[in-house]
Amino acid sequence: MAEPSTTPIRLLIADDHPIVRDGIRGMFAGDPDFEVLGEAADGARAVELARALSPDVILMDLRMPGTDGVAAIKELARLGSAARVLVLTTYDTDRDVLPAIEAGATGYLLKDTGRDELVRAVRTAARGEAVLSPSVATRLLGQVRTPADPLSTRELEVLRLIAEGGTNREIAARLFISEATVKSHVLHIYTKLGVNDRAAAVAAAFRRGLLTTDGA
Repeated sequence: MAEPSTTPIRLLIADDHPIVRDGIRGMFAGDPDFEVLGEAADGARAVELARALSPDVILMDLRMPGTDGVAAIKELARLGSAARVLVLTTYDTDRDVLPAIEAGATGYLLKDTGRDELVRAVRTAARGEAVLSPSVATRLLGQVRTPADPLSTRELEVLRLIAEGGTNREIAARLFISEATVKSHVLHIYTKLGVNDRAAAVAAAFRRGLLTTDGA
């Protein structure tokens, strides 16, 4: 049996459901290796508490009102927070997993994770090592093995105009198509790039080489 840590791993729980926070807190209650410093119901509060309490690991839900988990992870990274973020969520779609990992999450687990697995994951995250649930690991591996759906020529045109700051109406006028058609192209772009908004689409496109600074 492992010896208790000299200094407990300090935790912060961020989830908008009180019953979930209570359940997570209960998993670590009475274990001298862990100390729950606080709880947050949204991402903004999680960032605030992380700055004030300096936790070792933040158990972060993704879909919360106001500031969501991914935005909170990005802000923590911008602030240079030393806390490791372990995502604990119900969702394992590309639109959830990839942005969280790219934002800087150390690990990604689903809420059906058992207590023993969660404890091991927190220990792993506290060491700065990546930890992924099997379904998430499989999904990420699939992203590496299988290239993302290529954007069509029209979708690339729309994406370039988005990068230039064009609205759907302006893009429709430039390409001589309807606004509804532009909206459809934008949604297809989001799906293929695994993003949720225009800024993320442009960032992903530059990262993948679909857009370049010279406009090519």
